[in-house]
Amino acid sequence: MVTRVPRPRHRRLEVPALLLELTALALSLSLGGGSGAFGVPENSIVAAGIADLPGPVRQLDIAPITVPSFADGGARLSPVNIELLPSLGGRALLDQFGLLPQSVLSAYVKDHPKVIAKLLAAPIAPGEISNWWQGMDPAAREKLLATTPELIGNLDGLPYGTRDLANRTYLGDTIRALEMQLQSGVGRGMNVEVTNHLHMLTQIENALTARKGEPTRTLVSLDTVSPGRAAIVIGDIASADYVSYLIPGMFFTIDGQVDDWANTATTLYDDQTSWLNRLGESSRTVATVAWIGYQTPHLLNVGSLTLADEGASNLTRAIEGLQALRGDNQPYISVMAHSYGSTAAMIALQRGDFEIDALAVVGSPGSSAQNASSLAVRDHNIYVGEAGWDPVVNSAFYGSDPGAASYGAHRMSVAGGVDAITNAVLGASYGHNEYFQPGSESMRNLALIGIGEGGLVMNDSGSMIAAGRR
Repeated sequence: MVTRVPRPRHRRLEVPALLLELTALALSLSLGGGSGAFGVPENSIVAAGIADLPGPVRQLDIAPITVPSFADGGARLSPVNIELLPSLGGRALLDQFGLLPQSVLSAYVKDHPKVIAKLLAAPIAPGEISNWWQGMDPAAREKLLATTPELIGNLDGLPYGTRDLANRTYLGDTIRALEMQLQSGVGRGMNVEVTNHLHMLTQIENALTARKGEPTRTLVSLDTVSPGRAAIVIGDIASADYVSYLIPGMFFTIDGQVDDWANTATTLYDDQTSWLNRLGESSRTVATVAWIGYQTPHLLNVGSLTLADEGASNLTRAIEGLQALRGDNQPYISVMAHSYGSTAAMIALQRGDFEIDALAVVGSPGSSAQNASSLAVRDHNIYVGEAGWDPVVNSAFYGSDPGAASYGAHRMSVAGGVDAITNAVLGASYGHNEYFQPGSESMRNLALIGIGEGGLVMNDSGSMIAAGRR
C-alpha cells in the first residue's frame, strides 16, 4: 500500500551541510547498479521541503513523493526525481520502476526506449529478482506488468505464469504494431524488412499453439528483435518433477525452427511421460523447454565461441531462475544439447555457477572442459551420442572430444535397433540433424536420461548402461 508522506518540519540548513549530504547521495546513485536497493530515506534532509533552499541547490532536489509500506518492516524507499533515473541501473532502477506512478513510468519507458534492453543486458541474480518481486505490493506488480511487459517477461526469477502473460502481451502488441506499419504504407525496402520481422514473430505465435490433447505451452522468454530469441515450456515447469532443457546448435533460428523445436520438446514430453507410466511412476510429472535463448551461429561466425559464451550465460540464468523459484521443491534438471549448443552448455557447466542432474550431448563439436569431471553434473550423469556420417563429431573443434573414452562420459547409442525393454524397433540417426527424430533410439535414450533413468540407456553394444534401475 502506498501512503503519502507528510511534509516534515525541518530547520533551515546551512549550504555546506546540505552539499555534504547531496555529495553522499550522488555517490550512492553512481553505485546504484550494484546489489541492494537504493532510495532516499524518508527522514533525509534531502527529503525535507526545499522551499527555504537556495535556488541553485533547489534544482538538485530529489523530490520524494510517496513511500511504499512493507509488511516486513524493512527499509522504506521513495521515488527519486525522474531526471536521475538514467544514472541508475540494476536493482536500484527496478526499485524505482516499482515506485513511480504508472503514467510517469509509461512516459519514461517511451522516452527512453533502450532502458529495458539496458536492464536485461546486465541482469540481476534470479534469487534477488525473486525476492524483489515477492516484496512488492500487488498493485505495483500489476502496474509493471501493464507498463513494461518486455521487462517482466524476461526477468529470470519471476513466476512463469506472470512471464508468459507479459511475453504474450508484448508479442501481440509488437505484431499489431508491425501490421499497422505495413497498412500505413512504407517504402519497398522497409516493406521487406517489416514483413520478414512480422513473419518471425508469427512463427513464435504459431509455436505457442498446442494441438488438441497436448500439454499447455508457456512463453517464458522473448526477444522480438531479429533474429529473435524465445523459450517455450511444454507442461508445468513450476511443479514438474523432471525438467529437461533442449538446446539447439548451428543454423537454428526463431524464424525457421521455433515451431519445430517446440514440437520436438512435445515429443520428448510424451516419451518421458510414457516411460514414467511404464515404470510405475505415473504420479510423477515432466516439463520440457524448447530453449532458443541465444543467437546460434552460421557459416561466417561458427569459428568463434562468442555466441557460445552468450548462450552459456543465458542458460545459466534460466536454470538459476528455475532453481530460485522452486526453493525446497527442486526438480530433476537435465540439459540435452545439440551441436554448437552442446559447446555452450558445457561452457556453462564448466563455470560451475549452478549444478544439474544430467547432461546429454549429441553431435558435439567439442568441449572447453578437459573431461567430464570438470562439469557441474551430479553423479556422473553425462551422456554422449554420435551418429554415423556426422561430420561434426570427433572433430574436437572447440576443445576436447566428449565422445572420446578419455573424456569420461557415458556413450549412448543412436544407431537404432531393438529396445531392450519394450522390444520396439528403434530408428537410427544419420548425419548431423537426425538426433531428435520421433521413434529413434536417440530420443528413447534422451527421454530416459531426463527422468533419471540413465541406467536404462542403451549403449553402442545394444545393452543397457547399467543392469536394473538407479
